[in-house]
Amino acid sequence: MDEMRQKGGKKAVTIAITANCIMTVLNIAVGILSGSYALVSEGGHTFSDVVTSIIAYIGFYTGQKPADAEHPFGHGRAEAISGLIIVIFLVIIAWEIMQGAFMKILYPSTITVPDAYAAIMAVVGILVNLMVSERIIRIGKEINSPAIVADGKHQQTDIYSSVAILAGVVVSNMGFPILDPIVGFIIGILILKTAGEILIENVNNIMGKLPSTEIIDEIKSIAESTPNVYNAHNIKVDYMGAYATVILHVELDGNMKLTDAHKISHTVENKIVNEIPEIKYASVHTCPIGLKYEHEQELDK
Repeated sequence: MDEMRQKGGKKAVTIAITANCIMTVLNIAVGILSGSYALVSEGGHTFSDVVTSIIAYIGFYTGQKPADAEHPFGHGRAEAISGLIIVIFLVIIAWEIMQGAFMKILYPSTITVPDAYAAIMAVVGILVNLMVSERIIRIGKEINSPAIVADGKHQQTDIYSSVAILAGVVVSNMGFPILDPIVGFIIGILILKTAGEILIENVNNIMGKLPSTEIIDEIKSIAESTPNVYNAHNIKVDYMGAYATVILHVELDGNMKLTDAHKISHTVENKIVNEIPEIKYASVHTCPIGLKYEHEQELDK
């Protein structure tokens, strides 16, 4: 599983960086030659994609490191942290783009009407970003990587940007050149929107929010399928980036020997880890059947 994740992560970042390096050069070059500020702004956006892909991969690579004495549950949260760093970078890029666009709107004499090459480049941008973003997000979901998915969603904003640029070029050539910097400003807003979505997703990941309740049902089913195990309950899952840890209680015969209860608890732990790939650690607390007590109390009390 870890080897598959590493290969998937490298593949995603290679696709992203290669595509965005090419698009950065083309967007800026065609933007300058065609007189489109919006296209130059998009060049800045695609350059940010290169940097955020690198940041995402650093987080992904760090998250693959095994547990050690200082990080007993591994380094998985590094992926979500890299997602937050991407948010900071996106906000800076958005601010620069919006500020430049605002100055052009404020001083319309500096605006030039984009030519047909800007429209052609916008169409190319739509097609390239559609293919690249879908591919990266798909890889990120396959290997369960928040960092790679966040990078793919960032890439996805370029599709909307390119559509806006195309519309801006057409309308500018109809006698409304002011629309070109307005589109640049909208691109900045789109980047901010993406930053907000990535922020919420990665903060939720760090805070341990469950992506769905289905995993709870799956854990309960696996535990209760173990011989002599009854009523798996008080199941708590904590996500550590790409993987999760779980603590749960199961009921056993109160007259069972401690050694037998010990073996059963380890059997349940191993089954959960082996049958649910995203769970890396499991801890089972055993309770005598029918015992009533407050589960809210700390496990060590």
